[in-house]
Amino acid sequence: QVLLVESGGGLVQAGGSLRLSCAASGRTGSDYAMGWFRQAPGKEREFVAARSRNNDLSYYQNSAKGRFTISRDNAKNTLYLQMNSLKPEDTAIYYCAAEFRGGNFYSQNSWSSWGQGTQVTVSS
Repeated sequence: QVLLVESGGGLVQAGGSLRLSCAASGRTGSDYAMGWFRQAPGKEREFVAARSRNNDLSYYQNSAKGRFTISRDNAKNTLYLQMNSLKPEDTAIYYCAAEFRGGNFYSQNSWSSWGQGTQVTVSS
């Protein structure tokens, strides 16, 4: 399994930006997909974005398209999520995921490794 540690969350006003980071360790190489999910209070965990195992393709939830950008630095074993034009409805705990097992990117059951999460709060 991959050990994942998220950072970069915080409190921001609507319209502001944050960049989340996810440092990966514990597995040799970087040939595995990574992604971001989020969970708002009282709601199920939902897919936000993913980066392919070859680090050449990105996938986004519709609400993230045009506002969020996922990227990965294999040399640093770190995944990023640049979030711009944040909205109060983006408030959630953001989780990093790794080692996609196949199936649907959007399903949390398709991922093997998870971080502990970082809180993002967007005030109106």
